[in-house]
Amino acid sequence: MKLIYSLGVVLYTALIYIASPFSQKARKWTRGRRKWAARLEEYSKSDRPTIWFHCASLGEFEQGRPLIEKLKERAPETRILLTFFSPSGFEIRKRYEKADLVLYLPPDTPGNARRFLRLARPERAIFIKYEFWYNYLEQLQKSEIPVYLVSGIFRKEQPFFRSYGRFFRKHLAGFRHFYIQDENSASLLKEIGIDQYTVCGDTRFDRVHEISLKAADIEIIERFKCDEKLVVAGSSWPPDEGIIAGYINTNPDNLKWAIAPHEIDAASISRLESLINVPVIRYSEADKGDLTGSRVLIIDNIGLLSSVYRYASIAVIGGGFGKGIHNILEAATWGIPVMFGPNYKRFREAVNLIGHGGAWSFTTDYDFSTILDRFINEDNFLEKSGRSSLLFIKENLGATDIICSDLLTNRT
Repeated sequence: MKLIYSLGVVLYTALIYIASPFSQKARKWTRGRRKWAARLEEYSKSDRPTIWFHCASLGEFEQGRPLIEKLKERAPETRILLTFFSPSGFEIRKRYEKADLVLYLPPDTPGNARRFLRLARPERAIFIKYEFWYNYLEQLQKSEIPVYLVSGIFRKEQPFFRSYGRFFRKHLAGFRHFYIQDENSASLLKEIGIDQYTVCGDTRFDRVHEISLKAADIEIIERFKCDEKLVVAGSSWPPDEGIIAGYINTNPDNLKWAIAPHEIDAASISRLESLINVPVIRYSEADKGDLTGSRVLIIDNIGLLSSVYRYASIAVIGGGFGKGIHNILEAATWGIPVMFGPNYKRFREAVNLIGHGGAWSFTTDYDFSTILDRFINEDNFLEKSGRSSLLFIKENLGATDIICSDLLTNRT
């Protein structure tokens, strides 16, 4: 099985190299991994202790980030080596100021894993949520480097819990400790004889709460909103935008809208504008046009969305008609109700927030308008749903402190 797995990694890597002339994402993946060893060799000249964090992509980074920053605060002499698998994480966070070095993770071959660990010399390794690279895990075990999983979540359909999962379970056993999100994950680990875990929740709750405490005023949003109810649509995709635009065109005066599409290239912004039949203005052009007279503001930049939610009465989160919804916690932390499409059931926080009465799912235009009209017409319903969102966030704070205290005191 190990040989098959390693050959699969080599084949996958080769296919990405073949695709790189035709795919920007593949090109970034391959170019970003060039000279990784030279960069790591330069980094290794310092004798200061290193903790290695690995995240698949940007979402996992947001789960690891609170712990990185807490560790740097409590142990500033510790260096942070941060690796990503995906360009969507690396390209945005390659200059992250709390990390001493940010790299793409080299492909998971036995040779790469040995060389990486020999150069990096981490005292500990921390993988975030779903990351299980088996050659790296094997080399970590052989090198007796403690490895931890943070914000882990397990599901019955994962290979660890299948009849053929012996190879995969072997590597799970090498983790020093699992910091997991829920009791279901604990039960699954217990079924396969793993008991070195702590159920402490998801560090993203701490992250979004911290963001809310530091959010700056956004004068453009204040002028655009005036004294009307504002709906913020975050990380929207075309299926979400079709439903949103249909509601706006039918009810042009009900609400003001700030839409932050997931894709902000020129073609995507122009397509979104073409769907809407009321006055629209882009954030980048807000000082040139009629801001107060516009009904829709398109957020055509990156990094603003989490602060824009503070001005919202309601949030609509995109992705629910595709692979899955984007970050709903960034909105919920502001004490507002959240809406999203039907593909949310793999997301524990979405399922639980619906159960708390702070979130609502829609599938059709009719569903969307029914929920939204109720928020508009029933102030008590809007306020109650918002309070439920805020309470949900507050009830789930604290995972970062639990993990950081354990790591710094070597209790696990």
